[in-house]
Amino acid sequence: MESLLEELFVRRRRRQRQGLARGLDATAEGIDFCSNDYLGFAADAATARALWKRWEGWKGSPHAAPASRLLRGTTTAHLQLESRLARFKGASAALLFATGYQANLGLLTALLGPEDRAISDALNHASLIDGLRLSGCRKVIVPHLDLEAIEAALAAPHPTGRTFLVTESLFSMDGDTAPLERYAELVERHSALLIVDDAHATGLYGARGSGLVEASGVEERTLAVSSTFGKALGLFGGMVSGPRAVIDHLIDHARSFVFTTAPPPLLLAGVDLALDRVAAEPELRQRVGELSEQLRRALVDRGLARPLGRGPIVPVLLGDTERALQVAAAVSRRGFDVRAVRPPTVATGTSRLRVSVHASHSKAQIDRLAEAIGDAMKEAGLLVGPLAAPIGEACRAAGGAP
Repeated sequence: MESLLEELFVRRRRRQRQGLARGLDATAEGIDFCSNDYLGFAADAATARALWKRWEGWKGSPHAAPASRLLRGTTTAHLQLESRLARFKGASAALLFATGYQANLGLLTALLGPEDRAISDALNHASLIDGLRLSGCRKVIVPHLDLEAIEAALAAPHPTGRTFLVTESLFSMDGDTAPLERYAELVERHSALLIVDDAHATGLYGARGSGLVEASGVEERTLAVSSTFGKALGLFGGMVSGPRAVIDHLIDHARSFVFTTAPPPLLLAGVDLALDRVAAEPELRQRVGELSEQLRRALVDRGLARPLGRGPIVPVLLGDTERALQVAAAVSRRGFDVRAVRPPTVATGTSRLRVSVHASHSKAQIDRLAEAIGDAMKEAGLLVGPLAAPIGEACRAAGGAP
């Protein structure tokens, strides 16, 4: 054991020298431009009070479900919420999972096997990557959002098994979106199937606010959609929605569903409340879009390259790890909680600030943040002006997934 501990110590020191060591800190300070609380629900005291009031009204309901769903963990509340979530996502059925990560693991390992082929975007989330690895399927990794590469991969012969196109809808690090309608056309043309991780879009897009699958009009053309409650809904947990046959198959075969404790009813009450707010306050998701665009324009006005995407995830690409850490620290000193994202979360050479815009932010806070980022880059000795744009372009050119 001593030799292993020594090896781990050496590895840790090496990561520290490279600026890649992580730490856990519960003393976060500054205005939150870091978390995925896009609609501001998690930080809203009124929402917490409303949840407690709703929970008090659930007379006779257990506070927890200390068993798997297939033993004694399923309650009426689970079934009612799954029915509501299916309607919310425009699907025939839905199934709750403990986390969004477990939802993707369970979905992919239950549906795909060694005889199947998965075409996967190079920047897909780690949960999708791990799910495909565990499934044993043949993996074809295509450049990020490259329609030509996707179509070529779909057209390549695959005499055994099925072909699946697997993608995020709103990408968690670059903030850009997949052309889901075009993807649906391609998979139909090549007799393939589409699986979408809608996690970061859930609560933000579409008439119901259910996500980009709804907004793109491909609900009935998508085999399965995974979503989470830990982003815009401000909670915790995950789900898969799709045709009843898919959900029934997951109940039988998704190991991350079968062999884990059921989500507690208190969480279900929170999700139910969040869905009420999404339906009642569509102006919140509109505000997120407006503030996100304001931040992008403000950064451009200060000489930075326009960040990718149009949604709440605003990446400020800096390239070098130490540079990203230095700029993040300087922004923090100015009163904003913005974090540096480094490898292996993103590809080597594409370290960045990952800014997350919330509906609860004010326009003045957005402008002050843009000013803080610009000043921090000056403080770090970076060129802010006509020569700043190539920094971002060089990062994008690096591309690829870790």
